[in-house]
Amino acid sequence: MITLVDSHCHLEFPDFAEERDQIIERAHDAGVKLMVTIGTRIRRFPTILEIAENYPSVYCSVGTHPHNAEEEEGILASEIIELAKHPKVVAIGESGLDYFYDKSPREKQRAAFREHIAAARETGLPLAIHSRDADEDMIAILREEMEKGEFPALLHCFSSGEELAMAGLELGLYVSFSGILTFKRSEELRQIAARIPIDRLLVETDAPYLAPQPWRGKRNEPSYVAATNKVLADVFGVSEEEMAKQTTENFFRLFKKVPKSAAGL
Repeated sequence: MITLVDSHCHLEFPDFAEERDQIIERAHDAGVKLMVTIGTRIRRFPTILEIAENYPSVYCSVGTHPHNAEEEEGILASEIIELAKHPKVVAIGESGLDYFYDKSPREKQRAAFREHIAAARETGLPLAIHSRDADEDMIAILREEMEKGEFPALLHCFSSGEELAMAGLELGLYVSFSGILTFKRSEELRQIAARIPIDRLLVETDAPYLAPQPWRGKRNEPSYVAATNKVLADVFGVSEEEMAKQTTENFFRLFKKVPKSAAGL
């Protein structure tokens, strides 16, 4: 049995409320030993934390999604840092820039993103970065902030251009791929993935969104991360077992707060 980690999912979303126990059990059966349920609203953090506390294999993050930057305007890094002290909180975010939907004013997205970066820098916890249709601004902010002091981070659910991927790597970031990698029309994304050093890769579902083939269009869940792992293995010409081992090692290198014993390693 391979060992996988779903580094980014949303187990608190209503899509999972009726069968969360069964979903986590199916993940375990598929070899997914750990899941990180990712925060999108700091004001709803207690709900996420409760899920992480109820399941030994689930950890969580604390953060404000760029869609929610306006409604959570004014939250400072100090508040994020305080919440991140809980032993089950292993990451900051997700935070970043989304110029595709523009659900929050861009200046407020940028301000919130910088607060999250400051929290990641202070805590040493990895920042889950959301970036959509904002490559130029994302690169500029990351370079500017990294000059103020290094911070760990990953480009989550990567579907951006090669320039952002290479800039992220130059700055020491990791790159995480979701079910988008498995889509038939994602050949360009697979070509970008092939250029990522194998020790900087992670896999995720972003569940309940973006189910990989053959479940595309249906509700996603953590067990399906195995399908993304398989395609990533094919991209690199290695076995599924080898890719799972590598991405799991990468996860623990980045998510230092998670004990390896939590995955039985």
